[in-house]
Amino acid sequence: MKRTRSSLVLTYVFVLSLAAMGSPSLQAGENKGKFADVNGLKMYYEIHGAGEPLVLLHGGLATIDNSFGKLIPELSKHYRVIALEQQGHGHTRDVDRPLSYEQMAEDTVALLAQLKIEKADFFGWSDGAAIGLQIAIKHPQMVRKLAMIGISYNNDGLEPEVVKGIASLTPEMIPKQFHDDYARVAPEPQQWAGVVAKIRTMAVEWKGFSREDLRGVNVPVLVMVGDRDIVRVEHAVEMFRIFPNARLAVLPGVSHFGVVERPEWVLGMVTSFLEGSKE
Repeated sequence: MKRTRSSLVLTYVFVLSLAAMGSPSLQAGENKGKFADVNGLKMYYEIHGAGEPLVLLHGGLATIDNSFGKLIPELSKHYRVIALEQQGHGHTRDVDRPLSYEQMAEDTVALLAQLKIEKADFFGWSDGAAIGLQIAIKHPQMVRKLAMIGISYNNDGLEPEVVKGIASLTPEMIPKQFHDDYARVAPEPQQWAGVVAKIRTMAVEWKGFSREDLRGVNVPVLVMVGDRDIVRVEHAVEMFRIFPNARLAVLPGVSHFGVVERPEWVLGMVTSFLEGSKE
């Protein structure tokens, strides 16, 4: 059955609320994290566990906790998990510049350089997946494997009604739980409306990646999508076929928020992908 614009946008907003409310935070005080001076930011990051480095990249308007709170405890048993919060997200204060995937990727690379991490696995959700892909394109020497969930390589990959809905996004449309999570940890909670506006502008004006960009990514890639995602499944299949070395996973009955709705599925697929051969 064809979904209407209003039903898609409402689904997007309400599942966001459900995802946030259902996501347990890491235990307070378990890892207070640190700040690094990165490209004019005081960027917040946490390190959990030991082993080979795995970089986690959160979604838009999200935090480490409400993106990966259900995954970090298990991932940190096997990897040195580096989770960070981008400009204007969570503990990281916003600064006077636009948000862009290009800049956030460069901020991430600069942080990893400070941590003396030359090569790592990356796992990104939504906006975080786009940041991870940007790093794989511009800094391929840093990426061993790239796992992504809920990503399109341009706005044509999203349901058209969702793009229109995001274009009219206001702070009042964001579920209270996301705002509360931000306000709980942000150094300047009053920046929330400005961050929402920057996310809206970035989403609408984004030109996307080219097919040539994707063909140039030679590291192993895992593309995950829910069959009820705001990303069209057909688009995810297209991405899978463009990448030279990719795997595809379609999660049944899952929306854009698979990291919260089905963390056990996501965990199993990501760890199997990361632990597999380099072929």
